[in-house]
Amino acid sequence: NRAPGPAWLGYSSPGSSLSLSLSNRTSLIDSTCSDLFLLSTRNDDLKEMLESNKDSLKLDAMKRIIALIATGKNASELFPAVVKNVASKNIELKKLVYVYLVRYAEEQQDLALLSISTFQRALKDPNQLIRASALRVLSSIRVPIIVPIMMLAIKEAASDMSPYVRKTSAHAIQKLYSLDPDQKEHLIEVIDKLLKDKSTLVAGSVVMAFEEVCPDRIDLIHKNYRKLCNLLVDVEEWGQVVIITMLTRYARTQFTSPWKEDGLFDENSETAFYESDEKKTKNGDEKKSYMMDPDHRLLLRNTKPLLQSRNTAVVVSVAQLYWHLAPKHEVGVITKSLVRLLRSHREVQYVVLQNIATMSIQRKGMFEPYMKSFYVRSTDATHIKSLKLEILTSLANEANISTILREFQTYVKSQDKQFAAGTIQAIGRCATNISEVTDTCLQGLVLLLSNRDETVVAESVVVIKKLLQTQPTQHSDIIKHMAKLFDNIAVPMARASILWLMGEYCERVPQIAPDVLRKMAKSFTSEEDIVKLQTVNLAAKLYLTNSKQTKLLTQYILNLGKYDQNYDIRDRTRFIRQLIVPNEKSGALGKYARRILLAPKPAPVLESTYKDRDRYQLGTLSHTINTKASGYLELSDWPAVAPDQSVRNVEVIEPVMIHLYFYYPCPLITQMKLCVLESSSEAESDEEKSSSQSSEESDKSSSQSEKSSSESDSEQKKTTKKPPQKKTVKPTAKDRYYNELFNTYGYTVLSQSKCLSRSLFSLCILTPCPLSCAAALLQVSGPAFVPEKRHDLLHRMTGKGLSAQYQFPRQPCLYQPTMVSVQISLTNTTDHPLEQIHIGDRGPTGLDMHCFNTVECLLPEASVTVSLGVDFNDSTQAANFQLCTKEDQFSVSIQPAVGELFLPATMTEQDFRKEQGKLLGMNESSATITMAAENTTRQPISRQVATVANLGVVPSGQDNIHRFAGKTASSGAVVLVTVELRESSAALITINTEKSVMGPMLLRDLKRALTRA
Repeated sequence: NRAPGPAWLGYSSPGSSLSLSLSNRTSLIDSTCSDLFLLSTRNDDLKEMLESNKDSLKLDAMKRIIALIATGKNASELFPAVVKNVASKNIELKKLVYVYLVRYAEEQQDLALLSISTFQRALKDPNQLIRASALRVLSSIRVPIIVPIMMLAIKEAASDMSPYVRKTSAHAIQKLYSLDPDQKEHLIEVIDKLLKDKSTLVAGSVVMAFEEVCPDRIDLIHKNYRKLCNLLVDVEEWGQVVIITMLTRYARTQFTSPWKEDGLFDENSETAFYESDEKKTKNGDEKKSYMMDPDHRLLLRNTKPLLQSRNTAVVVSVAQLYWHLAPKHEVGVITKSLVRLLRSHREVQYVVLQNIATMSIQRKGMFEPYMKSFYVRSTDATHIKSLKLEILTSLANEANISTILREFQTYVKSQDKQFAAGTIQAIGRCATNISEVTDTCLQGLVLLLSNRDETVVAESVVVIKKLLQTQPTQHSDIIKHMAKLFDNIAVPMARASILWLMGEYCERVPQIAPDVLRKMAKSFTSEEDIVKLQTVNLAAKLYLTNSKQTKLLTQYILNLGKYDQNYDIRDRTRFIRQLIVPNEKSGALGKYARRILLAPKPAPVLESTYKDRDRYQLGTLSHTINTKASGYLELSDWPAVAPDQSVRNVEVIEPVMIHLYFYYPCPLITQMKLCVLESSSEAESDEEKSSSQSSEESDKSSSQSEKSSSESDSEQKKTTKKPPQKKTVKPTAKDRYYNELFNTYGYTVLSQSKCLSRSLFSLCILTPCPLSCAAALLQVSGPAFVPEKRHDLLHRMTGKGLSAQYQFPRQPCLYQPTMVSVQISLTNTTDHPLEQIHIGDRGPTGLDMHCFNTVECLLPEASVTVSLGVDFNDSTQAANFQLCTKEDQFSVSIQPAVGELFLPATMTEQDFRKEQGKLLGMNESSATITMAAENTTRQPISRQVATVANLGVVPSGQDNIHRFAGKTASSGAVVLVTVELRESSAALITINTEKSVMGPMLLRDLKRALTRA
């Protein structure tokens, strides 16, 4: 009498005559154990391969492990063996290890924390994929204790040279925010920095981080709005979806509504030339025209091509943008694109049809030409059929109702009962909305009452009941016909609907209603609750209108209901008895029983279930489920007055070249070309005023010579007048930059608004001033040492007689503050002149370069020195370009040493220590070396450091510690170098900078310089 065991072991269930034999049971157990043994053996083999000394075996093992993960197998047991190889020098192996760690770092947090130092070192790896993978793993470790490390890593990655690493940092922002929301303010700073990134690879990811962390900080988008609109076409598809959704919300807060009914859309109109300007309306007032904001039009224009995207989500995003932002006469452009998506999978069809169903309620004309696209197919799923039915009902009008009703007649015969019931409801909606077909629809529904399918009959009764409420006096015959079919209808809702009709219109069928009540009294105890409630209501109404025939029946039904099992029915029965049967206990309410029970009922309104979904943004999860989902951001209403559009203006610095020659106190440079930027808009307006005043005072003449002479006379007269009161003009950023630049060499530059004008554009006044007027902290100083070494740019043999050499003068670049100045010496070694020497094509595209002016002619054996500006973006990436003559082109490149990318800075020892305290952890690189005997005193150390890097000397109160400071030319990041002398010629070199790649490179060069004699 052994109890039956589990079915998978082969035991039979009770009462079964069949059971597996003992041998079959044993084989089944053996096969299960063998599978477990094979899995364990496989893991052991992979562990042995991962612990071998051959990279090929390790690589093969990692490929197998990744394949297991891809097929859904659990490979977490291999975590200790895999994490040992995280420091491997094989790039391919390291990539696979990081892929594995991203998958299991959150599950195996303790083991992952043991390798966190390795991840930190990998953040400085030369390979961008390794740096990105290390950051991805680091952000996947969900432990609050490493939040500071993650924050530092994200900030470093946000400044990385690789856009792929910057993209990964944007992804890590969201992970860190979910782990520690208190870091929000620091993360917003990183987001603001990444939003300014011009790479299309970063745009989508940083906007996603913006939406997750600070979606209400619209001010971060102002300056980047136009850039995002222009980059939109080139961004990856999923990034396009995120950006479009964000820009939709942004536009609803910054632009006025293009849907104003009282306005006349007058964008780019050409009627003003032909039509009379005095044309008035009937009231004598001109029509108010709506002028679309150029930025609003920019968004619509740049998103329109994306309607042809192969990605469904992009098309739906653009469609919702046009629906919420475009003028009504332009929304039609999305129709064809949405209809095209109906050929996709049923999941795509479902979402697209939901959006079309919402649109078709408000604007039927958009989709009416494509009505055949919404005809139901036999292969459609039920939910797709229901949505198409909803859209066809919304598109119905007097012109196409006959076609739609013929289509509905076919749908009613469908084997899908749910769809057939939905079709009957759709017919009822058509009959309600279009009065011309109400009678036709009612006749068709009455014919369906004789259908063999109970579901169809029940739904027909419910719909007829709603339709009869609109015109009850004209359809008493239908009520009688439904009463005759009452015995054949078994669906509770249909029976309850017929009883409600009998009670509501009992006075119109006085002979039939009591008979129906008699039948219900017989079967009252066996009916459903909803039918019992309507039976009690029918009895009460007949008692009030025909008490002679129904008094006893009513008392009998009330007695049955008094003892019913359902408390709702018992309560209803007691209430009705006290209301209609007078007695001593009944109060004054009985007098109003007739007015309460037989009050006229309002006709029901048959509406679409999608009518209220327009409160959610189209294409969102909230719109799909018709409920506000977590994280949903509502669209704001259009502002009555548009905010200031100047917040989206971005200042574009375009230099104007002016040749001004002056002498520097620095002996290395004898002449220098000054680049003065255009003056501010305020200065320009003042200049225009002064020029207009001078032109008014001058005598007008036809010839140019007379005009110029009169202008000169007017200027002389103007000098005799009382000078106008000077306005205090706040120095601009450009003025401050040039003041800082010339303070370095003992000169000062007057504000552009004071020294530059359109008429006098050939002179800039320079006056000497002491160095003490410069800023105390991080002021650019003169170079401590300028190497005389020149590098070959173009050999005379390769250049067909043209020789070129370059050197770094280590002076601030006058063309642009972020550029590194480069001097190029051009020599003609041929016996004939070389003409039109200039720079041709440039690359890579990430480097900005300011070219020298074309050298028109270079005589034989002559040399000329030209100046070049290159923005290396704080990297040692070579600047490749073509050096061209009139006849030839030569590909050349300038390879900067890391030390040439700095500008020397002066600061106090206290400021140095304060800045150094901010740059610890991953921002610090150090090494202990054995210095050459000649380099153990202050002067040789300063000379060697200055030879390697363009840094300034920081005064130190300790003889054994030497400090140097500077900043990167491109981003202005602080670079601090400390050389601490120890015993036995040992020294500790420490470099602090937020540029994690430049720090180790500079440390390597300093070690080489200080260890050699």
